Amino acid sequence: MKVVLFCGGLGTRLREHSETIPKPLATIGTRPIIWHLMRYYAHFGHKEFLLCLGYRGDMIRDFFLHDHQPPSDWKIDFIETGHLRHEELFLANYSDGLSDLPLPAYLDAFRARDAVAGFVAVRNPHSFHIVSTDQAGTVTALTRARDADVWINGGFFVFRPAIFDYIQPGDELVEAPFRRLMDSGSLYSYKYHGFWVAMDTYKDKVDLDRRHDRGDSPWEVWKT
Repeated sequence: MKVVLFCGGLGTRLREHSETIPKPLATIGTRPIIWHLMRYYAHFGHKEFLLCLGYRGDMIRDFFLHDHQPPSDWKIDFIETGHLRHEELFLANYSDGLSDLPLPAYLDAFRARDAVAGFVAVRNPHSFHIVSTDQAGTVTALTRARDADVWINGGFFVFRPAIFDYIQPGDELVEAPFRRLMDSGSLYSYKYHGFWVAMDTYKDKVDLDRRHDRGDSPWEVWKT
């Protein structure tokens, strides 16, 4: 199954780490986060990758073509996605999130439905508090965001080719196309309570580096 990875992020909140490299090349240990994500998919047998490049895409291309030799059974293309209309299903993801998601179980759940698109919903990982008040402004509850029944889009998309019928020129994937899918009852969400993290800030990178250094890296499913 083909895997589309969106690699166009500017990574502005990672500039403490570097102002020059694109976010997908920010490292965990000695390897870029995009390599960790690709290794995750390859573990489940999905080794055909389509990298959609954006900011400093030349660096991502050079990394795979010159600086780092990927495993011989990986197929990597830097192309547009139109030809995916001929696939039964294809996978897609942001290039800055990691998880130990049991991918086969997720795909089985998606195949059992008539949905056109699916994504993984995860609990809000942030440490801030959700505030509840009455009409006078008196605080009635403070709930840690991660303890509240709040779910966010964690990526790890799966699509049928009909997704392209819901996308119009200039659309951003999760805004208008997903609203159209919801209107037609064609959007599925797989709630996952396990490990998920996004490298959104420099602090996230440091935390992931530390976890990796001490061997606490649950996203490395290929090691278990």
